Amino acid sequence: MEFIIIAVSLVGIVLGADWLVDGAVSIAKKYKVSDFVIGAAIVGIGTSMPELTVSFSGALQGNSDVAIGNVVGSNIFNVMGILGVTALFFPIAIQKQNMKFEIPVCIALSVILTLLSFDFFTEMNKPQIAWYDGLVLLAIFVVFMWYSFRRDRKNPVQTESVHEEKPMALWKAAGLIIIGLGVLITSCDFFVDNAIVIARRWGMSEAVISITLIACGTSLPELAASVVAACKKNTQMALGNIVGSNIFNIALILGLSSQVSTLDSANITIVDYSVMIFAAILPLICGIKGQIGRISGSIMLSIFITYSIYLIN
Repeated sequence: MEFIIIAVSLVGIVLGADWLVDGAVSIAKKYKVSDFVIGAAIVGIGTSMPELTVSFSGALQGNSDVAIGNVVGSNIFNVMGILGVTALFFPIAIQKQNMKFEIPVCIALSVILTLLSFDFFTEMNKPQIAWYDGLVLLAIFVVFMWYSFRRDRKNPVQTESVHEEKPMALWKAAGLIIIGLGVLITSCDFFVDNAIVIARRWGMSEAVISITLIACGTSLPELAASVVAACKKNTQMALGNIVGSNIFNIALILGLSSQVSTLDSANITIVDYSVMIFAAILPLICGIKGQIGRISGSIMLSIFITYSIYLIN
């Protein structure tokens, strides 16, 4: 039965992602906002809702390892897994402004999270992300979003979409986004829940399930949205979805979670944080020539597979 639910869920994931991207593209055209910013703001934030639910629930239950581990694992999977898979089939364009602003912000947040988690800024006996640290993360998120939209208003851009038809009505585009997100996230929930049941039946430990299936499972919306966006020739939206999701995961999700409960991550190792930082840097390295191609995508995916094997062993 679980396998049937997983199969149906996969169909829902694809359909939901398709509707979400169509609605987002229409809004980008209507308001002349770049594909990247729409990908980061609407698609990125929307597809990160599962991470928000998992991390916030972990904080409420006093399980900081789940709250932080989910974000670390998801950010690694977003870049190495999702961006890697997408680039294998559709070379992803990277603009100069991405290299100068969005990607460096993502790198900086990854480093800040690591320093907070290892007690770099304080002399407390227990490294942690306290409520005041969370306020700093939230402030960074607000400034990032404000600057992104402000820059687009000052420098109107064309979207990548090759379709020339007029954008749909705002109510229809918003409806597609809402319905698409609903179907996408619900399908992902069913997929992850049933995958966990199968994993437990096969004898996988809870630790491995948490850092692999849960972290990767909550990133399925990003995977679906990025691949669908790339299929529709909107690779900037795919990139914005990944970078925006990673920024959202650290700055907003952990920022909010730390307001509920002080977060510490005793069981998240320096290797995990180092891989997360390396993943944030990879688009900067691979995109130096203006795009992330198939070779770079295969390298990303290979690194992710190697890291996953390390975790399981």
